Amino acid sequence: MKKITRVLMLLAITSLFAVANSSAQIVVRIRPHRPGPAVIVRTRPPSPRHVWVGEEWTPNGRAYAYHPGYWALPPHDGGVWIAGHWANRPGGSIWIAGHWR
Repeated sequence: MKKITRVLMLLAITSLFAVANSSAQIVVRIRPHRPGPAVIVRTRPPSPRHVWVGEEWTPNGRAYAYHPGYWALPPHDGGVWIAGHWANRPGGSIWIAGHWR
């Protein structure tokens, strides 16, 4: 049952990232803070093939929603996760979403 729940959560998060990779960009004057404690705990990877996908921010209306890191299988052999990052733009900052290379 736990495996099914994890798979469903990963699918839900992946679909959020697919929507976030559209052309929607929200410029914010003040970058949001991650909710909760600043300590991020990585569990053991489910398999040697899994890669850690760091925290992400996805557009949510006129703001960004936080998504904590998780383990994922690369979409192809040798896939590398390129972490997202904040980029300065006129009037504020935008989140450049992470992606697989």
